[in-house]
Amino acid sequence: MFNAITHSQIYVLDQDEALDFYVGKLGLEVNADVDMGFMRWLTVSVPGRPERQVLLEKPGPPAMSEETAQQVRELVTKGATGGSLIFTTDDCRKTYETLLARGVEFTEEPTNRPYGTDCGLRDPFGNSIRFTQPRA
Repeated sequence: MFNAITHSQIYVLDQDEALDFYVGKLGLEVNADVDMGFMRWLTVSVPGRPERQVLLEKPGPPAMSEETAQQVRELVTKGATGGSLIFTTDDCRKTYETLLARGVEFTEEPTNRPYGTDCGLRDPFGNSIRFTQPRA
């Protein structure tokens, strides 16, 4: 029935700040940045991999009422919306050092796990991000 997952979505509170973080610090690339009038459709992906995009969505109409959007914004700030991204990398420790030098704040340093080496961080809005160097 289905062929692929093309888009995933996480909530961000400020799309310009999200661009600065996801593109400027993490090194992702913009796939779409479209003012649709009722919302801004903003997607990013791993460079050269546009088949899997992340929609950086600001909570609000038309998807939800303003009252609900306010509640979602409060949950985003607490890191409680369940928004999460997991990336892979060829060298977890090197990626960690590169991002640390760019000012990214981590919640967990690179750690060896049964499945490989990974670490954790949060975006400026509280969304959980991990990247893993899979065990060879």
